Amino acid sequence: MTTTQPITAQTADATTPRRARLGFVLAVGTQIVMMMGASAPSPFYPVLAAEIGFDAIVISAVFAVYAIALLLALLTAGSLSDHIGRRPVVTGGLLLLAGSMVLFWHADSVATLVLARILQGAASGVLIAALSAAALDLAPGGRAKTAALWNALSPGIGLALGALVSGIALDATGEPLLDVFAPLTVAYLALAGLFLLAPETAPLTPGAWASLSFRLSIPGSIRADFWRGAPAVIAGWATGGLFLSLGANIVRTELGGEAHTWQGLSVAMLAGVGAIAAFTLRRRAPRTSVIFGTAALAVGTALSLVALGLGSLPFYLAATAITGMGFGTAFSGVVGSLAPRIPAHARADTFAVIYVLAYLAFAVPAVVAGTLVGAFGLGAVCLGYGVVVIALAVIAFTLRVRRAE
Repeated sequence: MTTTQPITAQTADATTPRRARLGFVLAVGTQIVMMMGASAPSPFYPVLAAEIGFDAIVISAVFAVYAIALLLALLTAGSLSDHIGRRPVVTGGLLLLAGSMVLFWHADSVATLVLARILQGAASGVLIAALSAAALDLAPGGRAKTAALWNALSPGIGLALGALVSGIALDATGEPLLDVFAPLTVAYLALAGLFLLAPETAPLTPGAWASLSFRLSIPGSIRADFWRGAPAVIAGWATGGLFLSLGANIVRTELGGEAHTWQGLSVAMLAGVGAIAAFTLRRRAPRTSVIFGTAALAVGTALSLVALGLGSLPFYLAATAITGMGFGTAFSGVVGSLAPRIPAHARADTFAVIYVLAYLAFAVPAVVAGTLVGAFGLGAVCLGYGVVVIALAVIAFTLRVRRAE
């Protein structure tokens, strides 16, 4: 088994433990703020749909181009930081992300929204693998489990904060686009500047240009466990995709939640409770987290379908909290079982593959759902979607129960 070693002068910048800790905090914090930007547009979709004039299938298309751009970036540049260093890749990605926020800030047409999402997806794709690898490189004392935990927690924390802040801004301020996306623009520019001062943990290695090609590479030592954990990742991230693409419409049209804060709260409950649950179970074995998480996904999704049938928003939010426990712990358990065994030279590449799977699950089912809404209605689509998620969660639960630690 390969274990993570602390960074040394032979493999990275000469750095003190204090500077490494600050770099770790910066990498994790940047992941959180990046994911805030990913969920911040969600509560705006119904508002922009009314102002600009588009329906659910367009919302799904806008959502899809983000995921497609992110996947293309992961597939082509996911391992780039293993060759040219974490620092230049992260800095460049943050500058692109700032540009996408400016476009959201001035969104007045479908074309502007699509362009903003493409740019955001491309930036996020190069950032996800590089930031995850940087956190693993800079983990305090070389503790890979600590880095794995925060790599799994960061998406949930960021998604929860972004959606909730946007929902509150839509209800409380006169210029919500300005009040949400201008601060995010400034934050990304500031983080880009800070990363120029961060310790570099990946030495220059040959093959940078060759790495810019479509490939999926998982070290043989963890390949079987990666595929064993795949159903849990798919079930969790498919749930997240539905909430971020159509969640606001579900709360508004199916449950009568007209206030934008309620619409943002549904995403915040899913992602935020997920992060809290993953942190609470951080000392448990990864197998335990996956078993708990997949069970919570199945139960919470079933209860949310009951809540939709009853038309009860409070019941739905409570069910979403249970689903969120599964969303956070299933993914963190899978990452926690893999991260300590990833060879140092393959960290960015491996995290790229993990997130390719996650974002395929995030995007494809949500786009299919948005396409079917016009023909079958939102309620029927939610029912079908929920049944599929429950089935995947049960499969993942069974696989993990049968697998000894």
